[in-house]
Amino acid sequence: MLEEIQQIEKLIQELGPLARTEVLAYSQGGGLRLPIYKLSFGSEDPQAPTAGFIGGVHGLERIGSQVCLSLLRSFAERLLWDEGLKESLKKLRVFFIPVVNPLGILGKTRSNPQGVDLMRNAPVEAENPPRFLGGHRYSAKLPWYRGPAGAPMEIEAQALVDGVKKELFFSRLGITVDFHSGFGWQDQIWFPYAKTTKPFPGLAQAHAFKSLFDRTYPYHFYRIEPQALNYTTHGDLWDYLYDQYTESGRPGGLYLPLCLEMGSWMWLKKNPWQLFRLQGHFNPVKFHRMKRTLRRHNTFFEFILRAALSPQSWAELSEEQRLKHLSLAQELWYA
Repeated sequence: MLEEIQQIEKLIQELGPLARTEVLAYSQGGGLRLPIYKLSFGSEDPQAPTAGFIGGVHGLERIGSQVCLSLLRSFAERLLWDEGLKESLKKLRVFFIPVVNPLGILGKTRSNPQGVDLMRNAPVEAENPPRFLGGHRYSAKLPWYRGPAGAPMEIEAQALVDGVKKELFFSRLGITVDFHSGFGWQDQIWFPYAKTTKPFPGLAQAHAFKSLFDRTYPYHFYRIEPQALNYTTHGDLWDYLYDQYTESGRPGGLYLPLCLEMGSWMWLKKNPWQLFRLQGHFNPVKFHRMKRTLRRHNTFFEFILRAALSPQSWAELSEEQRLKHLSLAQELWYA
């Protein structure tokens, strides 16, 4: 059994009726079968603002699941005593999908058991992505394989899509954070699109979100920008979900999917011996660095919850504010 699954199941037992628990699907391969859990808390009003936290899409990036689980454990503990949090949850829905690709984590592979990169698996075509890295259909033996053309999405990818849709697609405001690692010298927060370098429709609100975070925490360590400034990819699940939400015609609704890409090159710089370990390219190996990473994103987590409860501060823009943020965003990211 995977340790992360054991931790989730222990939490489910401890939380009892405080959490709404669902098995979205089972990941299967090599004679093994592991559940993909979703835990939901707070308001059951379909239109309530919603914040979701996701980890373990890529099995090699185990730290993503571990950070998501660490946030879930702290959140669960606060549910037992924090009256302010309990009050907030009357108006807010929060959900966690900590381990999307359990057999990938167990097998220490980026892909799922069928060799498919789940973050290249959605029916989304990109503009001029880098060869291979941007997703391909040559062979499941190569990284970044998208899966066969015309095939349904993989079980794990479809489970994630279904879980997010159920929690968020009737909400007037949704924010999700997907935890990854393996790229860059700095922790980065990416927003759509991954499929094109052209701005996405929610650019003004994304800039307002960044501005609010910058003002609130002026010494934070994140770089916040569109993913496509780094590279474009086929099949991005968050592009797919964003477009589905937008096309569903939520009147006045806003969905902001974020990817938190932990800069694993920092760990390699401090401990070059990690280069000789498969998971060392994507995860902190030293115990003290692991502990530091697990507590590193608590502030951003709390900010997401407060931002979801306070859309008037960044999401509900007047036309004048929207045009101002759009102009500043174009200057900052697309000049």
